[in-house]
Amino acid sequence: MTSAVPTSTERTGAPVPGDGLAAASAAALEALRTRVPLVQCLTNEVTTNLVANTLLAVGASPAMASAPGEAEELAGVAAAVLVNLGTLGPDQRAAVEPTVAVASGAGTPWVLDPVAVGVLSVRTRLAGRLLTERPAVVRGNASEVRALAGLATAARGVDARDGVDDAAAAADAVARSTGGAVAVSGPVDLVTDGGAHVRLAVGDPLLTTITGAGCALGGLTAAFAAVTDPFTAAAAATTALGLAAERAARVAHGPGSFPPALLDALHALTPEDLAERVASAGRVGVPA
Repeated sequence: MTSAVPTSTERTGAPVPGDGLAAASAAALEALRTRVPLVQCLTNEVTTNLVANTLLAVGASPAMASAPGEAEELAGVAAAVLVNLGTLGPDQRAAVEPTVAVASGAGTPWVLDPVAVGVLSVRTRLAGRLLTERPAVVRGNASEVRALAGLATAARGVDARDGVDDAAAAADAVARSTGGAVAVSGPVDLVTDGGAHVRLAVGDPLLTTITGAGCALGGLTAAFAAVTDPFTAAAAATTALGLAAERAARVAHGPGSFPPALLDALHALTPEDLAERVASAGRVGVPA
């Protein structure tokens, strides 16, 4: 994705954007495939299969248990946890907060994907409570991130109607409140830890034609968060999915053949590929 334009040089353990971030991203992918982290996913039931297969393709081990009692038990042994608010059925609603409490108590990194927050009241209130448990990464679109910061949004359902730049200050505020990173998805993605930004221009329009690309990115972000700092995890996951999408789009014939090609491209991705794309995105990126 993009150029790295720090607003501050102080960050908690994250590498300086540019070559440092490229090297850290490559090391993270190598570590992920060596350690095969168990990623517990409380995720959108519409996209469970794609999230699980995405994690398998990149080298992680997915666990999709969401039943109350089982979900928090699994979070106690997982290397990372994903909480996606896409389909808040009764079981998931009952399991989310206990699962996050277990992850937080164990020091396990967890990722919040605040789907449709700011549009629907139940999940908006829930997301506000979850933020106090300090997720390692918040990953959402611009409207969702603005809503998390208490700002008005132009969202409609799960679709953003705000631009990434409109959410930059909100993303900084959320990152500072959690002590982690925030990734804002859009035509050019933004990753911030509240002190520095990296903008990532990577991906393909076919990602917007399938159900679950954002959910899959949440799962990837959690997998990377299991092996590296939150800023690197968000940037590496975003770039990995975007680069795989670029490669998949070259061989796919449309949205039907795109998902399997995307999984193949993720599986074939090397640390060197990831480092090169992070570095090239930084050189040709969009200034903050």
